[in-house]
Amino acid sequence: MASESSRSRRLLPSRAAFAGSAAVFAALYLAAGAPTPLLVVFEQQWHFPAWVLTVAFASYALGLLAALLVAGSLSDYIGRRPVLVGSLLVELGAMLMFVFAPDIGWVIAARTIQGIATGVATSAFSASVVEHAPERHKKLGTIITSVAPAGGLGLGALLTGAAVQFSSHATLIVFTALAVIMAVGTGVAAFSAETVSARPGAARALIPRVSVPPAVRREFLAGIPVHLAAWMLAGLFMGLVPTIIRDLLGLHSGLLNGATAFVEPAAAAVAGLFLGRLTVRRTIFVGTAGVLLGTAVIEAGVAAGTLSLLWVGGIIGGVGFGASFSGAVRSIAPLVQPHQRAGLFASIYLVAYLSFGVPSIIAGLLIAPAGLLGTVLGYGVAILVVAALGLFAQYRVTTRR
Repeated sequence: MASESSRSRRLLPSRAAFAGSAAVFAALYLAAGAPTPLLVVFEQQWHFPAWVLTVAFASYALGLLAALLVAGSLSDYIGRRPVLVGSLLVELGAMLMFVFAPDIGWVIAARTIQGIATGVATSAFSASVVEHAPERHKKLGTIITSVAPAGGLGLGALLTGAAVQFSSHATLIVFTALAVIMAVGTGVAAFSAETVSARPGAARALIPRVSVPPAVRREFLAGIPVHLAAWMLAGLFMGLVPTIIRDLLGLHSGLLNGATAFVEPAAAAVAGLFLGRLTVRRTIFVGTAGVLLGTAVIEAGVAAGTLSLLWVGGIIGGVGFGASFSGAVRSIAPLVQPHQRAGLFASIYLVAYLSFGVPSIIAGLLIAPAGLLGTVLGYGVAILVVAALGLFAQYRVTTRR
């Protein structure tokens, strides 16, 4: 009894655990966005082909997908805390690999390991943030889980862009700072209370599969084209924008690369927070329409070679991303039991990161035969088609009800 009492005194207060978990979750994605402005710098330093750039970008998403498939629901069985502590330590190792990377092979390996760590942590963090949220702020917890990835990606790109612009040691500065943040985050996870009880079945949970409870399957299926369009747009902005700015617009600035990559995910995070008052269905409709309109404006900006249109399209599309993703998560998260939550979030992020990574790799491979301009325009047309399908799917769900 005394041991149990002393352990509880060492734990963070519930509000601190909620705020700390949310901040560390966002920091994971800040680290994921940080390499974006550096990839074109590495290309100039190490002289590798342009398609390797998109492989380096998307290797993170592929590592994350593999981790989600294998360990996405693990924390439902062994608890949130051991999963979070372990994944944050692996993330710390990935940050140190970036610091000492001598070539693009090391960067790709670090990105892959980073993706694995983030994939294992994402569903556990998504569930943990909701479970640590005070009872009257459960909705806020759900909103945070949907906006933290976008906000972190954007802020990571912006801060790294500034480091590239104003320092010749950007890699060392950025990834040393992130390593420290991950060490602190490991402490936060270790001293936060466990929110679920361990139960048997952990070994079976490692068999690759997705977990979508029957109660939410219709909503989940209707959300797939919504997620696909939004995350394809994020992949376009985070993966190809630095190359677009350099090769199509003829501009060479680390800060401009980071700021442009920041625009879309930052708008997504803000929209996810402030559109939470709308009904779930209206939020998804507004968001998907925003993705469609924003993509059209981005296409116009790329075709005309106009940076301002690229930014405007990024803001509109980012608002659409934040609203559609937040709304789709809000439509299903409250409908499942706590022990099903991590598995469901793993399924959501599986769809999201397939949409984020695979099209980016395909685009990279098409740059050589089709040219950068043709590839970007074709990519945008694909987003427009999928966003239209998303609006139709949501309309079908609404009319059936």
